[in-house]
Amino acid sequence: MTTQNKAPLTFNITDNILLKQIEITDAPDLFNTIDTQRDYLGKWLPFVDFTKEVSDTESFIRSIIETAPESREYIFVIHCNHEFAGLIGFKDTDRLNRKTEIGYWLAESFQKKGIITRSVEKLCAFAFDELDMNRIQIKCAVGNTPSKKVPQRLSFTFEGIERDGELLSDGKFTDLEIYSKLAAEGTNS
Repeated sequence: MTTQNKAPLTFNITDNILLKQIEITDAPDLFNTIDTQRDYLGKWLPFVDFTKEVSDTESFIRSIIETAPESREYIFVIHCNHEFAGLIGFKDTDRLNRKTEIGYWLAESFQKKGIITRSVEKLCAFAFDELDMNRIQIKCAVGNTPSKKVPQRLSFTFEGIERDGELLSDGKFTDLEIYSKLAAEGTNS
């Protein structure tokens, strides 16, 4: 199966923040960030434990780019000042019901700079305006305050708690806070 035949989709969020559709060449930066920040990222991201070598990251990227275009998820690397900063994208997209979820993570040194908030805002506009989505949701582990501040800043509606919604690396389930935004509510925060 072929990978992407055209240039990756990019969004300039600000002069120093760029989202670029993920490519196999992003594997070393992605893996290195995970590998050097296992304790920090692993607290909330279960995949960290399963990412043991760069080939695991390459397999993850191939699973995205080798999916048929009509069902491929849009996943973007985040660059800040030309450095790899994190990952953001859609997941569990239901095209029939025109809904998707946005997931994200950021390296520790890039926290508290508004990078994710601005990036989520851009992806919401893309999902509503270009992909014709009607609903976007964000799920955040209860206790992950930095993550839940993002949908709160962007006027997402808190819908409730998904009990034991995710199995964390320590083998314990965590509840997830569910936030959503509808196309009719717009993208302005």
